[in-house]
Amino acid sequence: MTNPSSQDPLAGSRIPLYGPEFQRKSADLYAEMRRAHGPVAPVLLDGDVPAWLVLGYREVQYVTGNPQIFGRDSRRWNAWDRVPADWPLLPLIGYQPTMMFTEGAEHERRSGALDAALADVDQFTLRTEAQQVADRLIDAFAGSGEADLIAQYADGVPLPVVARMIGVPEAETADLVREVYTTHAAGEGANEAYGRVREKVQRLVRFRRENPASDVTSRLLAHPAGLTDEEIAEDLLHLMNAGQLPTAYWIGNTLRLLLTDDRFGTTLFGGRRSVGQALNEVLWEDTPTQNFPGRFAACDVQLGGRQLRKGDLLILGLAAANHDPLVRMDPLTSIGNQAYMSFSHGSHRCPYAAQQIAEVIAEAAIEVLLDRLPDVFLTVPADALTWRPSPLFRGLSALPARFTPA
Repeated sequence: MTNPSSQDPLAGSRIPLYGPEFQRKSADLYAEMRRAHGPVAPVLLDGDVPAWLVLGYREVQYVTGNPQIFGRDSRRWNAWDRVPADWPLLPLIGYQPTMMFTEGAEHERRSGALDAALADVDQFTLRTEAQQVADRLIDAFAGSGEADLIAQYADGVPLPVVARMIGVPEAETADLVREVYTTHAAGEGANEAYGRVREKVQRLVRFRRENPASDVTSRLLAHPAGLTDEEIAEDLLHLMNAGQLPTAYWIGNTLRLLLTDDRFGTTLFGGRRSVGQALNEVLWEDTPTQNFPGRFAACDVQLGGRQLRKGDLLILGLAAANHDPLVRMDPLTSIGNQAYMSFSHGSHRCPYAAQQIAEVIAEAAIEVLLDRLPDVFLTVPADALTWRPSPLFRGLSALPARFTPA
């Protein structure tokens, strides 16, 4: 692997997007980057691999709205010679034959089929299933009077619901949760876990081709786009990853504010704010998807006062864009406002139907917990809470709480 500093004139000014300091104070770090570098900052990913972090709201809009200038296919990257074979971010940035890495007409074909399959998900049934999953999780610890609301609750809600939605047998969902988290933790064993998840999804597609049902997988198989089994498996894999982690973190980050922010908790417990309004605020203030890779410059181009070379990697700073003072001078502008970048923007944004599905699951999880554990409280100081080690997602490692046993 080539030494980055030997080819990178910005090596001395790049800011690491990893480590304990980044996890504890990421919002402060984004503000510091903005002051020092403007809307586009030079950064280092794990292993000191160079990239650009797009911090500005307008710049994120521009990048995501111009796919002909900023491509999605990671094979465009000009720094592959600096990436080791066991790089922990490889499952997220390395090219895969999934819809997420397609461009142009191929992306339209793949994304159109998935959008149609998700749009047919019954919202009432989805909410009922999410409530049932949430109730079962609370049943398991309600009698003890204490729980880790991340490991025992938030982590456990989304994937069983998404799995049922796409047709995964319920008995296999627990293993999938563990494998998906190992993948997105971007640590040891991430690549191996990703391979195991792929194998499970491939088996599901083969099964549903022979045994169609009323689920997302069966609708994809029947869609006139004529998707192959491999294309469907890869797109389902992406859907499961996107449906589990950000939604679980959305639930967990909302519960953290509920238990640590008196204003937030009082208005939510007191019924002066709906759960939907609370979830909306979390997307602005503490969005689960903080940074999203990536876009790759299709040519030499200027962005935010920076000269980018063809093939440079851009990380979309969704959390930083949400706090861009040029478009959000007053924090109260988040109330009822859905112009956040939390689901990205442009043709590769999270599909609207998928956003609705995530919101239904998260809303059901918060509502069930408020109903079942009305006197829940945090058992450690708020500043003792720690975050999972990911440069891309923001989610708590644990949220220890107590309540009246039931």
